Amino acid sequence: MENKVPDQQMIIASQKHYSEEGLWDKVKSVAKKAGIKVIYLALLLYYTATAESTPTAKKGIIYGALGYFILPIDLIPDVIPVAGFSDDLAALLACAAAVASCITPEIKQQAKDKLTEWFGEFDESQLDKLA
Repeated sequence: MENKVPDQQMIIASQKHYSEEGLWDKVKSVAKKAGIKVIYLALLLYYTATAESTPTAKKGIIYGALGYFILPIDLIPDVIPVAGFSDDLAALLACAAAVASCITPEIKQQAKDKLTEWFGEFDESQLDKLA
């Protein structure tokens, strides 16, 4: 199946769907199905957005991508096994690349610490290439 990347217009339109409560509800409900990489990127972007050092324009990009992640109906609906989160992963990856200069080692550690809290021990090497 082709990996579709949401366009910038769709991500910007998704900003209105972002809420912190919505993000945590989505993470809780899909964590095992979506996989550790998707959840890591969502956490990484959340912590980057809440960092005081992140410029407002970059926060807007992040909230758009997180809003897209929260939406249950998107390019590839999340209920489709395996492929359902591929568009979410693509949107989160594109966003992480766009705001990479704002993602500090401390933010990466914060996201990894949260993953350890939720999932227990995991192989961090599978996350190193993501951001």
